[in-house]
Amino acid sequence: MTDSPRGTAAETATLLLCSARLTDGRTVDVRLSGPRIEAVGTAGSLAAPGSAARQGGGTRIDLRGYLLLPAPAEPHAHLDLALTAAAAAGGPPPSDAADVQRRATEAALLQLGHGATAVRSHVRVGDVHGLRALEAVLQARRALRGLVDVHAVAVPRLLTGTAGADGLSMLRDALKMGASAVGGCPDLDPDPSGHAEAVIGLAAEFGVPVDLHTAAADPARLARLAAMAGGLRPGVTLGPCHGLGTLRPDAAVSAAERLAAAGISVVALPQGGCGGLETVRRGAAGLHTPVRLLRRAGVPVAAGSGALADLANPVGRGDPLEAAFLLASHGEAEPLRAYDLISTQARAVLGLPEVRVEAGFPAELLAVRGDTVEGVLALAYSRIVIHHGRVVSRTSAVREYCDTSSDPAFDLPRQSHREP
Repeated sequence: MTDSPRGTAAETATLLLCSARLTDGRTVDVRLSGPRIEAVGTAGSLAAPGSAARQGGGTRIDLRGYLLLPAPAEPHAHLDLALTAAAAAGGPPPSDAADVQRRATEAALLQLGHGATAVRSHVRVGDVHGLRALEAVLQARRALRGLVDVHAVAVPRLLTGTAGADGLSMLRDALKMGASAVGGCPDLDPDPSGHAEAVIGLAAEFGVPVDLHTAAADPARLARLAAMAGGLRPGVTLGPCHGLGTLRPDAAVSAAERLAAAGISVVALPQGGCGGLETVRRGAAGLHTPVRLLRRAGVPVAAGSGALADLANPVGRGDPLEAAFLLASHGEAEPLRAYDLISTQARAVLGLPEVRVEAGFPAELLAVRGDTVEGVLALAYSRIVIHHGRVVSRTSAVREYCDTSSDPAFDLPRQSHREP
């Protein structure tokens, strides 16, 4: 599975999305040409008789009953650990390269089925793992090209002192191999500031983004990190920053203002858990990222799913819409804003171009059965995922109800409800 070369039929094919509903209530036709949105018009205006012929033909999809949205992106996954919960119940997760590649591929496809056309995965490097897991995830990235974009973040455990020397060397090798960003876990290093400084230095040398795991529970440490990271390009992201929720209100506000001044983004993980890299486990009482507080301070905030059926969250589904649902249901964001955090803001964290359902924007779209964002966050079964202007995944749901006046075998089409 590879991308088609530029200029081939796949790059120039036309896809017409008919009668799709937008978040502003309009019903429109949307014509995609290759990887971009070519035109958006009122329903029926782009599907008039003869219009397909004038545009060189193409495929038409009827989206009546669907809400059309910018596709989500997953800013914080752990593909190397995904789908290990059952296997690892009696010991450490499997580390065989072939197994990692298989699980990483399956996990990325699961997230694509939910709507995420791009995934940033943190991958452990160093210690006993070496570069095996990263190599396997990069292999999965190559296999998935054209279906979903996979961005790998190299994450060492230690970077300071004698024990950290190997980690630093391994991190440098990981970036040469093709890691998209440099990560780390300063909270787990005996010298957190030294750890962050090493990561930021390598990021500046290689010209790649930084994405660090931290609870952000120590205001002084966070202030030092903000001072080091301020102005670094392509940028610095922290997550899950759940420790901000444990600070006194004035300390939390001050910390958020420092992050905003430094231009640092935060990725919240409403589901809890973080691929086994953090001390926090799903269900830890009262620990969450204060999204409203961060946004009020001007911090760019995105939301991710974190663990996907690993030890940190054995029931993690990797569904961006679940992250948005939790933010909305917990009162951290209004529904439309919650969706923005898993789509527009998540894409910004990954350095991807903005998506709008407007002419000229990338054709990275998600059609979900429903009329409103509130509705699709509450009950989103049927989904159509579009990446680079072509349908790459479909999910359809069928629900049947038993008619108690006859056989209870559900063989009653008139009582069935299909979500196409």
